Amino acid sequence: MARRTDSPATEPTDWVTRAADDAVRHAGGDPRDPGVAAALTEAGTVVTCASGISPSGPIHLGNLREFLTVHFVVEELRRRGVPTRHLHSWDDFDRFRKVPAGVDPSWATHVGKPLSAVPDPWECHASWAEHFKAPLRAALAEMGCTMEEVDQTERYTAGAYTEQVLHAIERRDAIEAVLARHRTKKPAAGDVPDDVPAEEAAVLEDSVAQDDEPTQGGDLARFPYKPFCRTCGRDTVTLTSYDDDTTDLAYTCDTCGDSHVTNVRTQPEGKLVWKVDWPMRWSVEGVDFEPGGVDHASPGSSYTVGKEIVKLYGGRAPSFVGYSFVGVAGMAKMSSSKGGVPTAADALRVLEAPVLRWLYARRQPKQAFTVDFGPEVVRLYDEWDALGRKAADPAKRDAQVLAFERASATSSAGTLPTPPVVVPFRTLSSIADVTAGSADQISRLVGDLGHAHSSVADLEPRLSRAITWTHEFVPAEDRTTVRTTPDRELLAGLGDDERLWLHLFLEHLPSAWTDRGPDLDRVTTVVYGVPKLARGLALEDQPTDEVKADQKAFFRLLYRLLVGAERGPRLPTLVVALGPETVSSLIQGA
Repeated sequence: MARRTDSPATEPTDWVTRAADDAVRHAGGDPRDPGVAAALTEAGTVVTCASGISPSGPIHLGNLREFLTVHFVVEELRRRGVPTRHLHSWDDFDRFRKVPAGVDPSWATHVGKPLSAVPDPWECHASWAEHFKAPLRAALAEMGCTMEEVDQTERYTAGAYTEQVLHAIERRDAIEAVLARHRTKKPAAGDVPDDVPAEEAAVLEDSVAQDDEPTQGGDLARFPYKPFCRTCGRDTVTLTSYDDDTTDLAYTCDTCGDSHVTNVRTQPEGKLVWKVDWPMRWSVEGVDFEPGGVDHASPGSSYTVGKEIVKLYGGRAPSFVGYSFVGVAGMAKMSSSKGGVPTAADALRVLEAPVLRWLYARRQPKQAFTVDFGPEVVRLYDEWDALGRKAADPAKRDAQVLAFERASATSSAGTLPTPPVVVPFRTLSSIADVTAGSADQISRLVGDLGHAHSSVADLEPRLSRAITWTHEFVPAEDRTTVRTTPDRELLAGLGDDERLWLHLFLEHLPSAWTDRGPDLDRVTTVVYGVPKLARGLALEDQPTDEVKADQKAFFRLLYRLLVGAERGPRLPTLVVALGPETVSSLIQGA
């Protein structure tokens, strides 16, 4: 990723900088040493930054923080020349816990199976897990994110962790002692308070479910390993015996009733429980940095316990950043599945890839935030465009600009796509509203407004997103429908002041059109200036309090005459979009 090479004294820093420093320290390097990259390279050390997620449902904008937190740190390390990798684990060997809304209730027969073994009810992918991996992979590619993927089903069933599993079983008493020290009573999965956001509640429920591993009797209490039933494929088993010498593990399935004996050493048919599985993988993969939801760092949680269990493997916990939840507003139509929540793929239909990345780069992970797909989208693009202008000035480079740079480009994809001709999102969406999303008409009007471009392609990828947002996320009552005939009843009932305003408007509006087309600034001057003229002022004079009150009334009148509503797109843009002939025809007779 391209980055200015300011001197260290002036180089801005942010949370990414600090997390990257911690990852280097964990790997045995000194981030203050200018030669640290060369030293790590010579030693053959690769700084491993890890992420992981269970593809149990739509991988939503809260989950996206797991990926992007690691991605930004890896990109910072690559910028420094430090050998690094983004290792991502798909935890698809986790159990299928429950049937979500919108899925055939008959899928309950698969509860307890690995996610990789559950059929895709939509019949478009090889499994439940793959159905939810695919759109996230595509979205990450669009955002320029690359990672080394690890499939936990493949790892476990190939016996890659067999020695680590046997080690956990051998040290099960020590593991239980650690778990017992941290074990606290938590609310049951169904007892999450009503005022907790849905996304956070889901995470808390999953956390509870992972912590409450079924208790076996006698010596098999809290056994760290659980097989999937050889008959029905579920993990709903009760362990009945284990032989330390032969590593034979006997069980009876509580669902199908069958009993089996599996050999842990030669038959990889199960997995470690979560609080042992995670630290085991830290030791195997040599993880130097890994984030997690803030719930993972609370007392008695996975990371807290894992820091002790990983020592039983001769390893140590990676540097850790806890991230907070991401809320969503204005998302009624954003969900890609019934009862779900918006995903990165959904968001990219409205937000350019750099803008979506920027939402995560500009805030410290511990800061919760909300992605708003309502009117806030317009302000978000305005803020992004303003930051882009600031970033063009080297003298203004600061932490905000650094976040802009991190969002704008990656080491693998280079600079991410942005429109060659930047037109404000509010302008594109307003024109899309008036023109019913006709790209050709939008292009013509954009040119009329002074944004020179050679084709519609010069407005992409923003144009398509403006059209999508206007037509799918602006409520119907806020959409603009241009009148086809004059409102003769309204025109007949106009007062003297209103008739004067419209007369002056029609008189001065033609001056805003020249042989080269409309002059938006002149249209704006006329729209705001008519009430000034009516009170004996000049168009350029500052408005008095009386004029300001008249302007509000005049604007409401124009909206009612042009679009039959009390409000609509910005009036100068609306007037330019309609043209003087249409505007005149709708207020004729005034």
